Amino acid sequence: MKILICNAGSTSLKFKLFDMPAETVEAICGIERVGADHDSVLTYKNLLTGEAVKREKVDIPDYRQGIVLFLDYLTKGTTAVLEDVRQIERVGFKVTLSKNHHGVFELTDEVLQGMEDWISLAPVHNRAYLNAVDVLRSLLPDAKFVGAFETAFHRTIPLERRLFGVPYEWYEKYGIERLGYHSASHSYIADVLNGESKEYDAISCHLGGSCSVCAIHNGESVDTSFGMSLESGLIHANRVGDMDPGIITFLKHEGLTDEEIMNGFQKNGGLKGISGVSGDLRYVEEAAAQGNERARLAIGNFVSGIVHYIGAFYLDLGRLDTLVFTAGIGEHSATVRKMVCDRLIPIGVKLDEERNRRNERIISAEDSPVRVLVIPTDEELGIVRKTYAMM
Repeated sequence: MKILICNAGSTSLKFKLFDMPAETVEAICGIERVGADHDSVLTYKNLLTGEAVKREKVDIPDYRQGIVLFLDYLTKGTTAVLEDVRQIERVGFKVTLSKNHHGVFELTDEVLQGMEDWISLAPVHNRAYLNAVDVLRSLLPDAKFVGAFETAFHRTIPLERRLFGVPYEWYEKYGIERLGYHSASHSYIADVLNGESKEYDAISCHLGGSCSVCAIHNGESVDTSFGMSLESGLIHANRVGDMDPGIITFLKHEGLTDEEIMNGFQKNGGLKGISGVSGDLRYVEEAAAQGNERARLAIGNFVSGIVHYIGAFYLDLGRLDTLVFTAGIGEHSATVRKMVCDRLIPIGVKLDEERNRRNERIISAEDSPVRVLVIPTDEELGIVRKTYAMM
């Protein structure tokens, strides 16, 4: 079965074509800067033949043009993997959230309406996926469309940990609760650990442009740092993390508009907001090394948040067997991993600094009571498995 996995961003598209159940990736494609005037970038590779394409300064004004271009490479000429797009039987998406839908669902009109209903919680993410689904449905009318929602893995968190201290009627009527995200990543980490043992307590740290910490007991999520919206938990590249809601009223009183406040929360907050340098940790680390005090402050705030949640989740679990770092920062920033682990010595974390510098899979010392791992996440593999498994 040919299954296409699509990851849609506000100005980007990423595709992987899988042959299932062999889990063979046959083609990959990435499109950046969608909507930029003759400045889009497209990369494509047929992994069966090695035939590759890289084009810059391409005119891709919208998702439709980008998707059509990708399907052309997939089915025509020397880059082709398929003879016809009708060979694609399913299309899977790592969708963000939908009202009343928290697992893996066929993307029916009802499910898509749920995404519309909750678009205010994830305006950029939901809008991007709704657009991509609409285009692909028109181009692949015979395919089955499946969404693995980013809230799915966290439905096993006890209700007492999901509730906020608001009127209970808000939970019943509006669904106000801790939803959690990054299910594709955290569930993939759980799958990896499940292959080693069925009984364990672990904490997964997904640290990238978007960041979260998840407590995992025997393969199930039992707590997470994200709240209901994406502007919660740890600070992110550009988004604010946990924050006092009274600040919103205060800022309005000070004269800021709703748009200015939301831009501060969603686009100009997080590492970027504190450092004044960038939302990209690599640039923040460089600035900190050169003596930039705000950059050092941003990294310190980021690390403190990670340690805070790990400490809380350690007590939730009652023990800790494995600590995992994953995603862009987690996989590549030896600095952040060291800063975090150095503060976790009281709970049994002992880092091997040389292993950490080399980005090895196991970075804990031989005598560390807690095993510390660096595991590259493979969200697409997790999504395609769920898409294939859906009857």
